[in-house]
Amino acid sequence: MNKQFVILSLATAALLATSCAQHQYSMADIQRSRIVIDQRYDANPDKEATAFLAPYKQKVDEIMSPVMGVAACDMPRFRPESPLSNLLADILVYSSTRFGEKPDFAVYNMGGIRASLSKGNVTRGDILDIAPFENKICFLTLSGTDVMELFGQMAMVGGEGVSHSIRLEISKDGKLLSASINGKPVDPNASYRITTIDYLAQGNDHLEAFKKKTNFVSPQNEENNARFLIEEYFKDMHAEGKAVEAKVEGRVNVKK
Repeated sequence: MNKQFVILSLATAALLATSCAQHQYSMADIQRSRIVIDQRYDANPDKEATAFLAPYKQKVDEIMSPVMGVAACDMPRFRPESPLSNLLADILVYSSTRFGEKPDFAVYNMGGIRASLSKGNVTRGDILDIAPFENKICFLTLSGTDVMELFGQMAMVGGEGVSHSIRLEISKDGKLLSASINGKPVDPNASYRITTIDYLAQGNDHLEAFKKKTNFVSPQNEENNARFLIEEYFKDMHAEGKAVEAKVEGRVNVKK
């Protein structure tokens, strides 16, 4: 990209901005086409573009390539329950101790998991692919009645990530059939402490029962970001000589 082209582009943008401020326009037509970006473009790379990006690529690789730990198996994401959603919910529970919390269970939404995890070394870049958002861990309390409403909302979407203490049975048409926490039925008169991410705590992803939360604790420092907690978990396991593993174990069952 030469300097003349850049100057012309900036001048055109400025002219359009000025023109739009003075006149009203309406859309007359839309035409589009698909441009497939795949490995064919790697055959003849643009040398000038490659050279320009080289120092940035080196910096990105320095940040993203360090190994955080090891995955003992492939961990995909799928409903109603998956190895990766189980792992991430359990990591929230594991991380709670640093905040002096002892939650009864954790919730991690399937929509917030943006990639699967492959067996082998897990880099910082892999974790960023899984959890790219600025979602942070948080803690809240719901009554047993509200917890059952929450589980019902999970059933409606076909399941979400829940920690090891939870067992849900749902129907094919999205109804909650039964629920237990630590092997016991949910007590409507009890209070339950929950850890999740702040995005869900606001009632997003159809989990509106979270709007009834009390005793809400939401630390906002960068190190409270979910992906940093995932990193720390992998590093802790790696320091202990352990590969991280997770599997489907019946936390959310769809009745056949």
